Amino acid sequence: MVTLTEKAEDTLRRLVENAKSGANGLRIMVDAGGCSGLQYTLALERTACDDDRVYDFDGLKVYVDPRSLPIVDGMSVDFVEGIEASGFVFDNPHAKDVCSCGKSFSG
Repeated sequence: MVTLTEKAEDTLRRLVENAKSGANGLRIMVDAGGCSGLQYTLALERTACDDDRVYDFDGLKVYVDPRSLPIVDGMSVDFVEGIEASGFVFDNPHAKDVCSCGKSFSG
């Protein structure tokens, strides 16, 4: 299961409401890349693919493809705002090493 903190849910709901694409949620994917080997890719999404796992947060959707699901299962997504950076952050029990920039991880 993927969970959202209240801050992440509020931020995502605001992004979806302001999206001109008609999006109703967020797609979370894990791709090869970054200095540690894997990185998250996020995109606003309108519909699920046939084999997606879809998590529903009062009408707000999180879509995860089957290839990424084993890597993100159990992950919590938060949103932080700070002087140096703002964005979604991931507490992933499957991430073994996170690079110093925080943009990639190994699984």
